[in-house]
Amino acid sequence: MNPYVERLQKVIAFIAAFLFIACLLLSSFEWAVYRDEDYKFYEKEYEKYEVTKELDMEMEDVMYVTEEMMAYLIGEREELSVWTTVEGREQDFFNEQDRFHMGEVRTLFIGGLKLRNGLFLVVLGLNLVLIFMKKKNVFIKMMFTAGAVFLGICAVVGIACAMNFTKVFYLFHQIVFDNEEWLFDPAVDYMIRMLPEGFFFDMLVRIGTMFGLWLIALMGASLVYRILEKKQNKQCL
Repeated sequence: MNPYVERLQKVIAFIAAFLFIACLLLSSFEWAVYRDEDYKFYEKEYEKYEVTKELDMEMEDVMYVTEEMMAYLIGEREELSVWTTVEGREQDFFNEQDRFHMGEVRTLFIGGLKLRNGLFLVVLGLNLVLIFMKKKNVFIKMMFTAGAVFLGICAVVGIACAMNFTKVFYLFHQIVFDNEEWLFDPAVDYMIRMLPEGFFFDMLVRIGTMFGLWLIALMGASLVYRILEKKQNKQCL
């Protein structure tokens, strides 16, 4: 086989595998954040950080706000306005700054899911090219290499978060948002009391654990395929 063609096949397979893993990362985010039945993880976090005490609210009301907020972020409701009892009086839990910032977050959330779907279509297209070139098994083999690269990137990010999550958290917001509306004052903003920094660290660990298990399973399957293929090739000699 022409070495340039073989190299091209590997490049296509690597890109397809890398993008597939990116889809897996975005899916892990979706499942960790949105697919939590009855938002049990959120409730445990609220108990851990004594959110009800900080807000002077009943857990039932906090969970109601959470459900409505998540419905807004996923695009199931158009306005972020939730009336409930906070600090002993009936009022809208969210203020105008909350609505502005969460509007931007909603755009990111929904955009991320659309990006995931788009990338998956690209992966399918690249695999069709490999099938046409009669090299569909290259995608499976390159999954290990692409997974190792992705694992290295995640390891660097993970170490940085473990060393100074606050700095990484702030840096992320400075990069993603072109304003300072994400800076909240706990004295007047209920949302930051409901979602303290520790909550986001724990959510990151939850997403990372889910993604890590899926990634290791994929890399393991790819490695096993490589080993079996080598054994089969030796037997044919």
